[in-house]
Amino acid sequence: MTLGSKHLSVGFAALTFAGLVFFAAPRAQSQTTKAQKSEEAFKNVQVLKGIPVDDFVGTMGVMSAALGFDCSECHTNAGTDKVDWAADTPRKVTARKMVTMVAAINRANFAGVQQVTCWTCHRGRDRPAQTPTLETIYGPGPDVIDDIFPQAPGQPTANDVIDKYLAAIGGAQKWAAITSIAAKGASVGFGGFGGGGQVQLFAKSPDQRTLLIEFKDAPGRGDSVRSFDGKTGWVKTPLTVLGEYQTSGGELDGARLDAELTFPGRIKQVLNNMHVGLPGTISDLPGPSSQVGDRAVEMKDRPVIVLQGTTAGGTVATLYFDRATNLLLRYVRYSKSPIGRVPTQVDYSDYRDVNGLKMPFRITFAWLDGRDAIQFDEIRTNVPVDASRFGRPATVKGQ
Repeated sequence: MTLGSKHLSVGFAALTFAGLVFFAAPRAQSQTTKAQKSEEAFKNVQVLKGIPVDDFVGTMGVMSAALGFDCSECHTNAGTDKVDWAADTPRKVTARKMVTMVAAINRANFAGVQQVTCWTCHRGRDRPAQTPTLETIYGPGPDVIDDIFPQAPGQPTANDVIDKYLAAIGGAQKWAAITSIAAKGASVGFGGFGGGGQVQLFAKSPDQRTLLIEFKDAPGRGDSVRSFDGKTGWVKTPLTVLGEYQTSGGELDGARLDAELTFPGRIKQVLNNMHVGLPGTISDLPGPSSQVGDRAVEMKDRPVIVLQGTTAGGTVATLYFDRATNLLLRYVRYSKSPIGRVPTQVDYSDYRDVNGLKMPFRITFAWLDGRDAIQFDEIRTNVPVDASRFGRPATVKGQ
């Protein structure tokens, strides 16, 4: 079984460079800290009203990925300073009809359960394929794991898998003594974009975390910030239309899970209904991000044990552990959108010793409109971390 992605659509690259994934022009951002709904942040929102801004952004990413599109293929002059996000282009009008159609199919045939999505038919094409190819029929067909899967017979229990993982990274007792983490390094975006980003990670147990990427050699570009203070989360990504926004939907629950999993001893506390699926292999994401600074990373298929659980907030998380070392290699979380699940993937490698604990010095954070390959050169534990590190992006500063 091969679970790795074999390609990225051209839409992904365009989204990374432009960061523009919105169906409508933004209104002036309010200074209030209240999380916004889609129609409060953007103009001319018609069929995706009432959902949080972060879920709306994820929905745009699902559409782009499903069709292999970038923003300019639906939005007038996207990618230029003359973009008109609110304009009703023919493709935007069609997209609204497709959203309504998908909802109607699920409502009429699956009791409202989201079984059919944009990806179900499109699979990276603007027009769904209608005819099977003989290569598919007589060749090795695609072998993709289901998003949601049950406990597989003959596989170890989730507790056994986690216990082996904790033992491999230094032991649950040692991790329980870790109260904070601070790390520094460098980052490269997809396709080499954003090279030279200076990265800082701050985390406090049990659930506070901020990832800050500064571009000091390009001051007009803006910093990238993902912060969570235990209750409130913020996202700021360079070159986006919205600038920064407070999370309240699936991205908020995902940010909480990211923070909690920074302290691995909490896995059993934060994931419910844990189970182990069939074993498989995963492949590293392709692309030049296999090189960060002067460190090259070996890319190959790796046999894995696959564990899945759900947070109290409903986020599904799938964890992939190396069968040989028991180390965590990948974690994928899924949030909801009106047209399909929104995946966020974090890959871990280059584990090194930090005060008797094994920690990944390389992290690749990928979402539907970008990817950051991060190489840490320093990780410290149990250091003072000021509460301001986890606030609104405008207040988060590096050391």
